[in-house]
Amino acid sequence: MSEPMKIRARIVDGSAHIIVLMIHPMETGQRKDPRSGQAFPAHFIQRVTATINDKPVLNLQCGPAISKNPVFGFRVKGAKSGDKLMIAWEDNKGEKAHSEATIA
Repeated sequence: MSEPMKIRARIVDGSAHIIVLMIHPMETGQRKDPRSGQAFPAHFIQRVTATINDKPVLNLQCGPAISKNPVFGFRVKGAKSGDKLMIAWEDNKGEKAHSEATIA
């Protein structure tokens, strides 16, 4: 899972509007392979964190009921143009990814 996330972060009306596209299969563990009848193993993002200038601004816990390649959006008051944003996730198999962006 080394594909980078796509992040859009802009200041609008005094707060940072952040949208993140995460590339992940998000398998629930309930879908079955049509040939073998065996369930595909669960594989989903469990935790998402975000920091701005190394200060935590988001800590999100997820479950399997989220679509493939999820998009998350949130706003942060007090952020400024030029601040460094870092988004990270970890899934139920221990795989991790993170990406950085500068708020415009």
